[in-house]
Amino acid sequence: MIKLQPADLSRFLNVALDRIPAQLALINGSVLNVFTGTIDKANVFIDQGFIAHVEYDDLTTVHADQIMDVSGKIIVPGFIDAHMHIESSMMTPRNFAATVIPWGTTTVVTDPHEIGNVYGVQGVKYMHDCSDDLPMRQLIDIPSCVPSVPGKENAGADFTASEIIELSKLDRVVGLAEVMDFLAVINGEKRMMDILEVAKDHGLYLQGHAPGLSGRALSAYIAAGPCTDHETTNGANAYEKFRAGMHIDARQSSMARNVPDIINALKDVRYKDNLNLCTDDRESDDLLHQGHMNHVIQKAIDCGLDPIDAIRCATYNNAREIKIDHLGAVAPGYTADLCLLDDIRVIKPSHVFFGGKLVAQDGKLVETIPVKEYELEKQNSVVIKPLSEDDFTIVPPIENGKTTVNVMAFTDTKNSLTYLEQMQLDVVNGTLVLDDPNLKFVAVVNRYPGNDNIALHVIRNFGLNHGAIASTVSHDCHNLVIVYDTPKNALVAATRIQTIGGGMVAVDHGEVLDELALPLAGLMSLLPAQELSKISAHMKQTYQGLGLVEPENPLLRIATLALPVIPEYKMSDMGLIEVNTKKIVPLFKG
Repeated sequence: MIKLQPADLSRFLNVALDRIPAQLALINGSVLNVFTGTIDKANVFIDQGFIAHVEYDDLTTVHADQIMDVSGKIIVPGFIDAHMHIESSMMTPRNFAATVIPWGTTTVVTDPHEIGNVYGVQGVKYMHDCSDDLPMRQLIDIPSCVPSVPGKENAGADFTASEIIELSKLDRVVGLAEVMDFLAVINGEKRMMDILEVAKDHGLYLQGHAPGLSGRALSAYIAAGPCTDHETTNGANAYEKFRAGMHIDARQSSMARNVPDIINALKDVRYKDNLNLCTDDRESDDLLHQGHMNHVIQKAIDCGLDPIDAIRCATYNNAREIKIDHLGAVAPGYTADLCLLDDIRVIKPSHVFFGGKLVAQDGKLVETIPVKEYELEKQNSVVIKPLSEDDFTIVPPIENGKTTVNVMAFTDTKNSLTYLEQMQLDVVNGTLVLDDPNLKFVAVVNRYPGNDNIALHVIRNFGLNHGAIASTVSHDCHNLVIVYDTPKNALVAATRIQTIGGGMVAVDHGEVLDELALPLAGLMSLLPAQELSKISAHMKQTYQGLGLVEPENPLLRIATLALPVIPEYKMSDMGLIEVNTKKIVPLFKG
């Protein structure tokens, strides 16, 4: 259990009593009070990285070693992300920190299940160690579902209760990350019950993942312990979960933008204590140019949420959700993680403090983040057997004629939701013919040692017009996923992905058009945001040229195609999975 408190409590109390000077005083500003919902003129006295006193009455008496006049500024708590994956930024924890701190983010609750699926316990420990000694707080939730659906996909690791116990000993662990195998939870499967039990025994809060859960299934899930949900995508479901006592983490990511619907559904409820904000998955280009939690807060305000409520949702509410005291408020005993705003309706911090120290000003980092190297950053995690075009060629059950195919169809070219559609497709000389431009082949290639699984299928409404795109950013097992028109293009893409150690590749007419190398676990670059963003932006243009013009972020269109915890049908390296039954659906109707 993390405890935030001054190192020398006796000295701290004397500062609070004004017996000795504070180390820093912010004077002549206005404080947003998350307890009263008011903004009042005040001086803030800081010592040892914590707030010793907030003076609302006598603003003339100031005893401090350093005094900073913040006239005209509104002092608000530093922003907290209730749920996110640093790996989705495609940056290391240190480069991620350098990008988001100037936007006002001082604490994130990160779930490293992406790298956990690749490298297991070693990967989680890397994310923890790499985020040491940063001018922000990166808290860790232990991955609960590695793989996300055991027995229906194969990852690079397998987490059971013993791995949860081992990782709970890390210094900055606070919770059990999104419990996404919701069927295992509500059905009381032993493996999942053991994981939940050891997490509770070690004082961890349980983070939820409950897409579309409703009624008695939702009640069973909540009763098992998970208390949050970031997978709520519509207002009606948000209200039902809110009414049941869940923390609703309204998400504004690079893929899913759910804040408008959720805010519209909940903005008039009387108590907003369980309304929270998060980013989940936000990649480098968006972080650099739009921002991080500041952008989510701004979106909530633009959707009609009162600015004070919006800031409270991303500060004090988020701290309460993760059960950490003395975080997320401008009040005595709380951490001096602060942002200064010029306008309560424009979430653009002019100054950012972490632990009472100025770490960013006017959109630029002023605190140095030392460059460090780690052994894991030098490994190639993409281990694939030698491939041929035959590995990407579907063999129909007939030589010529028509055959019934169970097609995985997307509801539209923007959404990740899918359904099953049976189609009559032509077979000519033993070859399955896709004469509909909305149809493409998909391959999921296991990329871990000791497993050569390759699953092939047909998908509709993905959005790719021609060519092939391949990615090892494929939640959550992060196997190699390829959407393609011809086996030749698929083979070229797979070969190039292995050469660069993972990432994203675009191919057409048998030639590599573009690539985004992510050599760290096939998920992250070692480049800073400024360099990575340029490559990412160019890659987006290439994807759009192949037809992915409707998704707001075409790079991440492929990311959840093989995530068998998002309804209703998804691929894995074992085949097409019916999410709600965990059954494997054959490609051809028998």
